[in-house]
Amino acid sequence: MTHLGTMVWPDLWAAAPRPLLVVPIGSCEQHGPHLPLDTDSRIAVALADGLVAAFADDSDTERARATMVVTPTLTISASGEHSGFPGTLSLGIDVFERVVVELVRSADWSGGVVLVNGHGGNAVAVQRAVSTLTLEGRRVLSWWPRDPGGDAHAGITETSLMLAIAPELVRVAAAQPGRTTPLRDLADDLRSGGVVAVSPNGVLGDPAGASAAHGRALLTRWRIDLIAAVDEWWI
Repeated sequence: MTHLGTMVWPDLWAAAPRPLLVVPIGSCEQHGPHLPLDTDSRIAVALADGLVAAFADDSDTERARATMVVTPTLTISASGEHSGFPGTLSLGIDVFERVVVELVRSADWSGGVVLVNGHGGNAVAVQRAVSTLTLEGRRVLSWWPRDPGGDAHAGITETSLMLAIAPELVRVAAAQPGRTTPLRDLADDLRSGGVVAVSPNGVLGDPAGASAAHGRALLTRWRIDLIAAVDEWWI
């Protein structure tokens, strides 16, 4: 596994002249009374590491030429919807859009950038940034995990993922259900008052029934989807 932060610059040219950079994007925001503030970041890192490991282990000659490096994680992003809770830090949508643009521009020495996103609140900022960068002729791909049957925030989906990734950080005894109304029916209240206006404990969903096995299954499905997306875009 290769992580940019642990390398010296000659390592990059020794491995490959223009490596592909994989950037995990997370957040620092409340995840209910039972999950840590860096939940999204940990999920993004697990997916990014899985992507790099898959390409490194692949015997396909085209993939073998695609050296990948995981960059340091963007751990504070656009989390304004969670601002009613202590611990949440946010750069805002406009500022975070600019952060992503400048980060990718600074990586012109690489062969391209894959943004592995773990926080849905970054969608607008990242999509705008990718549009700008694409118009500039830069190679950038943004990927998001999808779980059509899952809940929105700190429920069974994220709790299961964290039980698989870092079970020691999950406060199982403190887990409790939050607002389970579909997000589409909460949209107006979320826009006007944030998550705290619709769920006092910060949970949008119900963590009951979460398990490490479910989390591992989700990670496997998402890694397969991520690998396929990068494979089609990169080669």
